[in-house]
Amino acid sequence: MSHPNPHIDKVSILGTESICLGFHIFDYLVRDTLSNFKASTYVIVTDNNLQKLYLERFNSSFDKISRELAAASGASAPALPRLLTYVIPPGETSKSRAVKAEIEDYFLAQGCTRDTLVFAMGGGVIGDLVGFVAATFMRGIPFVQIPTTLLAMVDSSIGGKTAIDTPEAKNSIGAFWQPKRIFIDLAVLETLPEREFVNGMAEVVKTAAIWNESDFVLLENGAEAIRDAVLKPVRDVEFQGATLESRTSAQQLLLKVVMASVAVKSYVVTHDERETGMRGLLNFGHSIGHAIEGLVTPKLLHGECVAIGMIKEAEIARYCGYLSQVAVGRLTRCIQAYGLPVTMEDRLVKNHIGSQYCSVDELMRILRVDKKNMGSQKRIVMLSGIGKTLEQKPSNISDDIIRKVLAASTIVLPRPINVAPVTLSPPGSKSISNRALVLAALGRGPCRLTGLLHSDDTQVMLTALTKLGAATFEWENNGDTLLVNGNGGKMHIPDSELYLGNAGTAARFLTTVSVLVPPSSVPGRKTILTGNARMKQRPIAPLIDALTTNGSELKYLESQGCLPLEVTPFSHGLAGGEIQLAASISSQYVSSILLCAPYATKEPVTLVLTGGQVISQPYIDMTIAMMKSFGVSVEVLPNNTYRIPQGPYTNPAEYLVEADASSATYPLAIAAITGTTCTVPNIGSASLQGDAGFAVNVLRPMGCTVVQTETSTTVTGPAIGTLKALPHIDMETMTDAFLTASVLAAVTLPATPGGDNVTKISGIANQRVKECNRIAAMMHELGKFGVTTSEFDDGIIIHGHDIASLTPPKDGVKCYDDHRVAMSFSVLATIVPGGTIIREKKCVEKTWPTWWDDLEGKLGGRTSDIDLGPPSEHHDYEVSSSSLTSNGKRGNGRAVKGDTTIVVIGMRGAGKTSMGRFAAKALKRPFEDVDHYFERKLATTIPNYIQEHGWPSFREQEAKILTELLEQYPTGHVISCGGGIVETATSRDAFKKYTAKGGVVLHLVRSIDEIETYLNKDETRPMYGESMRDVWSRREQWYRECCNYEFVVAGQQLKGIEAEDAKEWALVESNFERFLKVVTNAGDQGQQRGIQAQVVAKPSFFLSLTFPDVSPALPHLSKLTLGSDVIELRVDLLKVRENDNISFRSHVAQQVSLLRRHSSLPILFTVRSVSQGGQWPDKDVEGMVSLLKDGLEWGVEYLDVEIVLPRSEIDEVLARRGNTKIVASWHDCKSEVAWSSDAMEAQYSLAKSISPDVIKLIGTAKSMRDNFECADFAASHSANTEDLPLIVMNMGAQGQLSRVLNNYLTPVTHPLLPIKAAPGQLSAREILTARHIAGLLPAKQFYLFGSPISQSLSPLMHNTSFQSLGLPYKYSLHETTAVDDSVVAKMRQSDFGGASVTIPHKIEIISKLDVITEEAKAIGAVNTVVPVKDEQDKTVLIGDNTDWLGIYYQVERNLDATTSRASRQQMKGLVVGAGGTSRAALYALYRLGVQEISIYNRTMVKAQAVADSFQGLFEVNVVGAGALVKSGSSESEFDVIVSTVPGTIDSSSMFDETVFGSSARKGVAVELAYTPRVTRFLKLAKQAGWATVEGGQVLVEQGGWQAEKWVGRRWDLASVQAQMDAAQAGRQ
Repeated sequence: MSHPNPHIDKVSILGTESICLGFHIFDYLVRDTLSNFKASTYVIVTDNNLQKLYLERFNSSFDKISRELAAASGASAPALPRLLTYVIPPGETSKSRAVKAEIEDYFLAQGCTRDTLVFAMGGGVIGDLVGFVAATFMRGIPFVQIPTTLLAMVDSSIGGKTAIDTPEAKNSIGAFWQPKRIFIDLAVLETLPEREFVNGMAEVVKTAAIWNESDFVLLENGAEAIRDAVLKPVRDVEFQGATLESRTSAQQLLLKVVMASVAVKSYVVTHDERETGMRGLLNFGHSIGHAIEGLVTPKLLHGECVAIGMIKEAEIARYCGYLSQVAVGRLTRCIQAYGLPVTMEDRLVKNHIGSQYCSVDELMRILRVDKKNMGSQKRIVMLSGIGKTLEQKPSNISDDIIRKVLAASTIVLPRPINVAPVTLSPPGSKSISNRALVLAALGRGPCRLTGLLHSDDTQVMLTALTKLGAATFEWENNGDTLLVNGNGGKMHIPDSELYLGNAGTAARFLTTVSVLVPPSSVPGRKTILTGNARMKQRPIAPLIDALTTNGSELKYLESQGCLPLEVTPFSHGLAGGEIQLAASISSQYVSSILLCAPYATKEPVTLVLTGGQVISQPYIDMTIAMMKSFGVSVEVLPNNTYRIPQGPYTNPAEYLVEADASSATYPLAIAAITGTTCTVPNIGSASLQGDAGFAVNVLRPMGCTVVQTETSTTVTGPAIGTLKALPHIDMETMTDAFLTASVLAAVTLPATPGGDNVTKISGIANQRVKECNRIAAMMHELGKFGVTTSEFDDGIIIHGHDIASLTPPKDGVKCYDDHRVAMSFSVLATIVPGGTIIREKKCVEKTWPTWWDDLEGKLGGRTSDIDLGPPSEHHDYEVSSSSLTSNGKRGNGRAVKGDTTIVVIGMRGAGKTSMGRFAAKALKRPFEDVDHYFERKLATTIPNYIQEHGWPSFREQEAKILTELLEQYPTGHVISCGGGIVETATSRDAFKKYTAKGGVVLHLVRSIDEIETYLNKDETRPMYGESMRDVWSRREQWYRECCNYEFVVAGQQLKGIEAEDAKEWALVESNFERFLKVVTNAGDQGQQRGIQAQVVAKPSFFLSLTFPDVSPALPHLSKLTLGSDVIELRVDLLKVRENDNISFRSHVAQQVSLLRRHSSLPILFTVRSVSQGGQWPDKDVEGMVSLLKDGLEWGVEYLDVEIVLPRSEIDEVLARRGNTKIVASWHDCKSEVAWSSDAMEAQYSLAKSISPDVIKLIGTAKSMRDNFECADFAASHSANTEDLPLIVMNMGAQGQLSRVLNNYLTPVTHPLLPIKAAPGQLSAREILTARHIAGLLPAKQFYLFGSPISQSLSPLMHNTSFQSLGLPYKYSLHETTAVDDSVVAKMRQSDFGGASVTIPHKIEIISKLDVITEEAKAIGAVNTVVPVKDEQDKTVLIGDNTDWLGIYYQVERNLDATTSRASRQQMKGLVVGAGGTSRAALYALYRLGVQEISIYNRTMVKAQAVADSFQGLFEVNVVGAGALVKSGSSESEFDVIVSTVPGTIDSSSMFDETVFGSSARKGVAVELAYTPRVTRFLKLAKQAGWATVEGGQVLVEQGGWQAEKWVGRRWDLASVQAQMDAAQAGRQ
């Protein structure tokens, strides 16, 4: 067939009909160009892909037509024009300076002049590039656009914009240069991939949405035909569509919508060619779309990003009140109809970008440079309706509004008091909307539905019914009315699966509707129904069983009893007759069959409900009533039986969908909980819905005033906090409303005075199989607020609480993709202090898409945006039910349970077994070694097993044993693994699953040099035949993948776990024990014993270390940290020395380990970025986040997290927080934010939103006033007990006062540090001195009570420490022979700070004190008095004993130098003497864990009396007279000996050198007498090689503990000891 003369449609632009549209127009475009634009040379530029498709055809057509025209010219020898071709690589990379230059060089080489015309055949890249070449070559040559993609046809080819990209930006260099012609051949679209065609449809939808509703209606109603025109083209004749006669209706529709889009852009370009105003309208969807594209290109296409951008920008217009939800819903459905995404959560998006997350901050960063902006003002096109815009240009929109719409979560703040009465109409009922759509689609003729719910659920239903061909749908009255043209039950098998998301109603109803579909003319075609992950968990088996029994064929494609389903069509459809259905799970099964029953083909349906009580009867009654409105009357028979006549529905001309009664409960509940008034004008007593009774049956008994007519409901709540509990309420008739009732029940008072404050809700068993297990979800989320709940078989029990006691969960409310969970908790949030985060806020679009807008705009609520980072997996998570009580304890991200089993992994030789055994003893847990368990279970050795079965078999068995042990011992154990256990993926997966459930996998890391040295001696274990360095290189990453904690064995060069290394390993074990306390959260429990007898230091400080390597500072650490409570390790300031062969991460790990080893202070781990005042590069976010995660793995006590980090990265860090406290920090280094501004409040809210333990906000002072504003900010945010600890200060010299005024963890420096960590930083001593001068730190008096005490060194000791700390305190002697009134008077003075007590008052003073500690009671003596304030601010005098602490820590320190802690339980201890201090010595040995404790005294009766005083606590052996001298029975074998006898007496008859045992056994000898300094006891101990402790050392040690109890701070032990030694030496 010869090429027909095509029919051409033309569109005018800039006064010329230069845009030509048609099908198969290649010959036409060549002829038109050659006829109208004469040139000596024509050049066609295209790419490699199009070359194969079209170039040969174009060349052939050009040659043929040029000859025809030459012949027709009549010239004797006409010159034929020259055609050149130039082909470039496809893709955006060709749109560059280099390729442009190559084309120009080619033109010049070919002798092209200004008498040249160039064809640009391709997509946007070709058009932009070639157009720019044409604009600049020879100062401009004509060119012709031949766009081959839909996107280019309707967008880039029109308007004359040409450009190339640069490395800095897209389209950054270009020109406006109009083409002579634009030839749009729609036939070429048939060669496009589907995704490319769909990509272009976004622009077509966009122009209709901003310009012409009629065009939009064509797109709404013609989606299937338009797609078919391109993707399923009819080819009955060659060149189909070229002529009007051969053009199909689908082709004509495609041409019409494309031409309409082209016409819109042409009109706009004509009136605003250079984009000064109106042309900005064409950017609808592009502001946000381009921002998304900037983050995800090339994974998502331009049109896909614009589609999402259109919805977001429409939601902004809706929020601003410019656009109705009806219009947003129509736009959403239209975009989706073409296969385009509407959210970043769409499956198509996730398929292409995976887990990549576009944070709000990142999107806003790109939006800042949008070309439509006016300075910093964002400008976005605002729709005011379909086909209309608010202005003929983009409108100004604030950042706050954009952020609020973009954020996936929201913060609901407490509702202001005294809100005026509100009237609010909820959206249409979801239940009625879905039923009405099915009824009208199955019915005959037109039906106009008004009041229809515009939501995700109804959208799913509309899309599915359209795919089934059940009806056509048209919107009228600007979308307020839906015209349904029902096909009377005639349907066809859809071309693709019916994807139903999580729309349970649609899934149940459409299952039976699909049974009605007859077979296709194409054999084998079936209907597939599927949904999201949660939908695939929701039960549907009872419905499938009933339909299958009736003769239908339905097949589960995945899980039994759930979607996806395959429905095989039969000519008989639904057979009819008796159908038995179990209806105790969901009434939707019943309604599904009822709705379709009239279309039974063989006989009428008799539906018999079985299985006990029918659930949600009101919804069945609703279905029957609505069927009657559509002409079918159901006969209700006894015993839950229904008879349904055959025959089609007759559609009423109009049907009004009443408001959703379940949704109406939320605004009414807000009135109830806030003590205000709300009227819902479209729900009353005449409603079809059972939930309409919520106000009367729930709110009124709770104390609300309720006025209900047939059509309206008004509720006025009681005073806030006075709702009454409901002892029992049966909500079987309104099950969906139980969530609303539950949040109200959380804040009730008892129904009767003295009664139980408990609400019991029953009849809601079906709520376990809704969008989520709602009962479990409510229990779980209410528990986060501190609300106690429990469940029973068909309900929930909620305990009422005082509102002030509720705390919003720091990680927010998880909604489980359930709209009712989200809206219910937004009700509770209106009265919970502090602001409540609601995650997954878009889930409300299922039933009330404008809920958040209405909450703020109509109900008087307040919300704020928050971006919590990538959505977690809870969207499709099924909350498990539990009969256990839920309490309100907040859980940290991946929190470790205190008793979880600890699994130790690491290289062989790292010390796993030894350290594992130590951990087991320290935590009092059983220990298991995987290798030993392996050998016991298989009754062989590992070397023998490997020799017989090989390494692969060994690893397989090892993995099985690991899994077995983790299942057998999930808690309360310590398990050590073999070094190579990470070699298998099975074992690695087991570790990862274990940590994900809150388990601890601890990687023990040791220098590879030490490991090699140690393993060279060990031949008991087979090797791989490779070096340990190679093994480490392979396994290192696996270890890190598997663990959630890492302990670095940092010490001197350790030779192994051998006797000569006892001292080093003891220090490592001490370090390890502290690490374990962080991991298991055991530290707090361990401190409870003494907490009441210690003053909490105020203010508290942390020392900011600024060394590049802390090693040189370690000997001076006690001086550096004097007065500090925490050490900050500034990781950004650390540096690896050039000659050190070590990674930066390993260097940091060693720094942490060394600090923990040399100081008992908690570590604050900080990586400070440049923009926040540090040295870590701002761009290296990945490196910073990696180090923060490492810090958590290393078990640091505090972790600084900068809130300027992307939220997704913050969440990733916090997911691993365990028991580490998080400090959320922000530094205003540029002094841009005032303390009194909203911007500072926003930073506080942002910091609080990440659920930290501490908030740190730092400003920069410009004047003294800034310090007072800073103090005011601190006061206003620290007034309530629930407020988080706050660090607020100003940097700079003028900000130093703010450092003095800050109360919590003020960062401090020290003169010995190389630099200050921040400008204006002070030392702790300077701050305390300044606070005293300012009157914030009053002077205090301390005393020593006793007699005789004139020679006591205590005043020197304590006054030295007070002065070194900068405290205005004085320690004096008060000598009395008895505890008389003068002593009591001193203790009751307002400036009394504390006292030491010595002989003879240690027992007598007990009667004068208010509280005695357990330690003092056990010892029977008080040596320390501590005054503390109780809750009523009254002084309470507490008697304590620190003598035992002086002994305990001196022994502890010296034991570390002599023996490993692992052997302590086998130690023996002896106390010599039975005087007053002997009790403290015995108690110290007991607390040290010494297994066998003895006492010796010359008078055995006294020794026995002391021993007997500890009966019931621990056993003390009494050593007989003469047992400690050579004449005794044998050499002694003690490990610790404490002498309590005076140093001046002759002790030779009491003990001699044999008391110190054999020469091989070394121990610790402690002398409590300090005159003379070296006693006979100490001389003998030194001669025996024992470690010795002088009495003066014990005195200073216990004095240090006294000072800590008095002032909350430790002193520099070494400095005080030096002063004491000097004083003692002077006396002697």
